[in-house]
Amino acid sequence: MPIVVQKFGGTSVGSPERIMNVARRVVETQRAGHSVVVVVSAMSGVTDGLIKLARQVSDQPTDREMDVLLATGEQTTIALTAMALHTLGAKAISLTGAQAGILTNGTHTKAKIANISPRQIRKHLKEGFICIVAGFQGQTLQGHITTLGRGGSDLTAIAVAAALRADMCEIYTDVDGVYTCDPRIVPTARKLDVIYYDELLEMAGSGAKVMQSRSVEFAKKFQVPFEVRSSFNNNRGTIVKEEQHGLEHVVVRGISIERNQAKVTITHVPDKPGTASRIFTALSEANVIIDVIVQNVSVSGSTDISFTMSNDELDKLGGLIDHVAKEIGAGQVMKKGGIAKLSVVGIGMRSHSGVAAKLFDCLGAGGVNIQMISTSEIKIAVIIEESKIEEAARLAHTAFGLDAGPA
Repeated sequence: MPIVVQKFGGTSVGSPERIMNVARRVVETQRAGHSVVVVVSAMSGVTDGLIKLARQVSDQPTDREMDVLLATGEQTTIALTAMALHTLGAKAISLTGAQAGILTNGTHTKAKIANISPRQIRKHLKEGFICIVAGFQGQTLQGHITTLGRGGSDLTAIAVAAALRADMCEIYTDVDGVYTCDPRIVPTARKLDVIYYDELLEMAGSGAKVMQSRSVEFAKKFQVPFEVRSSFNNNRGTIVKEEQHGLEHVVVRGISIERNQAKVTITHVPDKPGTASRIFTALSEANVIIDVIVQNVSVSGSTDISFTMSNDELDKLGGLIDHVAKEIGAGQVMKKGGIAKLSVVGIGMRSHSGVAAKLFDCLGAGGVNIQMISTSEIKIAVIIEESKIEEAARLAHTAFGLDAGPA
């Protein structure tokens, strides 16, 4: 029988009633002639509650024990989901990440999947069981429980689908699919029937919250097509797959935004080999994640370097960047919050000119000032004032013809 992997997030399993709804959907899938593997997250709010408990007994709990604790959230859900399926008369068995054969490296709280041995899953499927697998977790060769970090349940589902060579992987969430922009910001946003891995990667990396980049990267690497759809209705969602060459592409597929950004500018940086390396090596050693980098044209032997990051990362800087600037003989260091990033994404940009001009024109006409610009083959991103980000998103969405037509 064809194999379907279905993943349900915390909102989808957030109460006993919702778990029963999930169970009914899973049974329908099996009765339609599929072998079903279900990957579940912890019930919404459970992980936060476990973290709060940990903080009540320890100011600095070890990463290993946090993994042991947090893994119980998903284990609760797999057991409850199996019970719900039993109530409906289905054969079901719950499996922890370790029991499902998910082997990880030893990096606690953000482990990487090293291998999956789906032997147990295949055995249970052959016997007619529905397998419910705990997302977000695995086990090292030494038998230590690990968790996969943010978006870990999506990653588990994609990885299990790859290992089983599943016919389809369905990611159920609280939205209907991938939209041209966040509908809460742009009410005229449209749901996409299909989006390509590279486009969703760019959108996820630019603030879209539907899928974490890591899961999409894994799907692209192992050629796992998947569908993002809602667990609260039966509407078709958005298929995510490899680009099909030779088709006429829509130039721009979507608009994404990322708030809470900060910009740092170092003035009068000596324009000589190795200077930029010293700045960004120091930032890397402090685990500061940098996004957009712009260096101005050199004038009289010096240049200005600007870069952006999450506003939360500013706390990590402390006096580090001021110290580095002084060390290399640079001028003033300016730190500015209250900015955001707007990204225009589409594979069709590879073969169409004028995208940047259209973006700059519509923002200029709307009185939105651009502070920095970053481009890739299929994305143009601009840094603007955060107070203007929603207006900018609506302007760009309309300018590129992404608005939905009348109902």
